[in-house]
Amino acid sequence: MQRKNVLISPSILDSDLSDIGGTLRRLDLAGVDRIHLDVMDGHFVRNLSLGPHSIHSARRHAKAPFETHLMISNPEKYIREFADAGSDIIIVHSEASHKLESTIRSIRRYGAMAGIALKPGTKVEAARKYLGKIDTLLIMGVHPGFGGQKFISGSLVKIKKARDMIDELGFKTVVAVDGGMNAYTARLAIAAGADEIVAGSAIFKSNNPVKSIARLRKIADHELQVRNLSFRDRRIL
Repeated sequence: MQRKNVLISPSILDSDLSDIGGTLRRLDLAGVDRIHLDVMDGHFVRNLSLGPHSIHSARRHAKAPFETHLMISNPEKYIREFADAGSDIIIVHSEASHKLESTIRSIRRYGAMAGIALKPGTKVEAARKYLGKIDTLLIMGVHPGFGGQKFISGSLVKIKKARDMIDELGFKTVVAVDGGMNAYTARLAIAAGADEIVAGSAIFKSNNPVKSIARLRKIADHELQVRNLSFRDRRIL
């Protein structure tokens, strides 16, 4: 399916959290599509981060949609809290819940868009039966838990499989990629079929985060144009 644009979603895990308000306002001014919030419980992944209260406090500082990535065990227990805190999109891990279908329904019931995330070791087929019920399929390009990791090149195969599967089924599900994204790997991910780039270190560890976002946007626009031309040519044949 041809797309009009690739979503750029900075992950604030790598930002200066002591100035979260300022960071969010600058991201809004930079025109980002979504703001990615990593929630970790120290159990599902070996790290701790934002909770509902932090997200609620941050919400007033940004207009861009909040994409909340729950890297927590039993996420179905906390959907309402994160929705009420201001999450516009809530993504849960397929490996974290045995009640994915009811969790997706719960996310929608509380007014948010729904997504499923897959760890590097989880096959794309694990999400197949949910693709028509979710808005985003998040492919992890690193093992979840910590920022600054190197992109796992084998993730490109998963991105392409996800893209082909979604197109074959005729769904509009966004293929997002999170982990190890920079100017080079984002180009590869978009060429493989990604619709959304989640980037942390590449933005916030740079000398100028706003310029880094603009660079990612330029790369994304170019690669998407090439991909759409390729898709059109395939349809003609």
